[in-house]
Amino acid sequence: MNFERGTTNRAREISLKWISENLTDSKEVISLGLPEYDDRFDAWRVPLHHQNGKKVHLGEIKLNNQAESIVGFTEVSLIKERIKKIKDHKPEKAQKRRKTLFQPAAIPNQVILGNSLNVLSDFPPDTAQLVFTSPPYFNAKPEYSEYVDYQDYLDFMGEIIKKCHEILSEGRFFIINTSPVLIRRTSRNTSSRRLAIPFDLHVIIEKMGFEFIDDIIWAKPEGAGWNLGRGRRFKADRNALQYKPVPVTEHVMVYRKKTDKLIDWNLRNHHDPQLVEDSKILGDYDVTDIWKIHPGHSKIHPAVFPDELAKRVIQYYSFKKDLVLDPFGGTGTTGRVAQKMDRRFLLIDNEIRYFHHMKNYFEQLEIGGRVDFDIHESFQIK
Repeated sequence: MNFERGTTNRAREISLKWISENLTDSKEVISLGLPEYDDRFDAWRVPLHHQNGKKVHLGEIKLNNQAESIVGFTEVSLIKERIKKIKDHKPEKAQKRRKTLFQPAAIPNQVILGNSLNVLSDFPPDTAQLVFTSPPYFNAKPEYSEYVDYQDYLDFMGEIIKKCHEILSEGRFFIINTSPVLIRRTSRNTSSRRLAIPFDLHVIIEKMGFEFIDDIIWAKPEGAGWNLGRGRRFKADRNALQYKPVPVTEHVMVYRKKTDKLIDWNLRNHHDPQLVEDSKILGDYDVTDIWKIHPGHSKIHPAVFPDELAKRVIQYYSFKKDLVLDPFGGTGTTGRVAQKMDRRFLLIDNEIRYFHHMKNYFEQLEIGGRVDFDIHESFQIK
């Protein structure tokens, strides 16, 4: 739709008049955002911001398709409540801005046997430029990991996430692959229990200083989850209330370390512009938030994610030469793929079998650069 040159100005004028009439006591702290035409609703929208330096969103004014009259707006009482909340909030002490990104420390590829809570404490800020991991699923596979109770598991994960936040570079990404877990029933007279792990972890991750960006769905081929037994009873009986779909998806949850800087800042202030250029994604890419990938398999580990999943995450969310951290290294998928994609890696795991598996793999490579192997002082044989 074509608009005359003065449409934007008219939208501003009408919006300012509405503010003067309806928010008289607060008009000095309100500024207008850029008026934009919303083609889905054939209307103009004018954002309202608070002039506190951060342009906190207060609401919006909606005008007709020619920006001639107001057809909707955020409730005045809600706008006033948001202004009051900002006024009552004590501003945090301003932090000194960095003019440029710190050049990543020259940390070589490392595989460490030990408890991640202890190991990560040894590393300084800006160690990692991407965290990608798939944590243990609470008591889903006892041979892999067991916790006292679900809260114990969540508390443990919270501590790990906090440590990752401390050593992740500003504005960089924390990506975690999880899915709901079925806790099998203990007897025929009890029900199984399904834990919404991704959603419980989401609350914890945000509290630890990360901003939610995306929830990418990893979709496996139909039938991939049939071995779990979920849905078999419904297939046989077809009774209402018994329906349970076979799970063939997992959540790849994407977060960014909170910062007042846009992602462009990470691009413009990178210590090596050529690496930014060399890391561009060329050719086909995933347009939607559904990634169709076959699951991974391992005779050593009961819950590996596929190389292809790691490849996409590393390609989309890091630059070449960045260090990729996986605090639950497992059999080394993240490190193996990172190395192939010209990234460095830091893998940590507390299971000696996986440590030896990773050590054997990387030692047999003829190329790929130096890899250090270390047994942390915190390691204890189970």
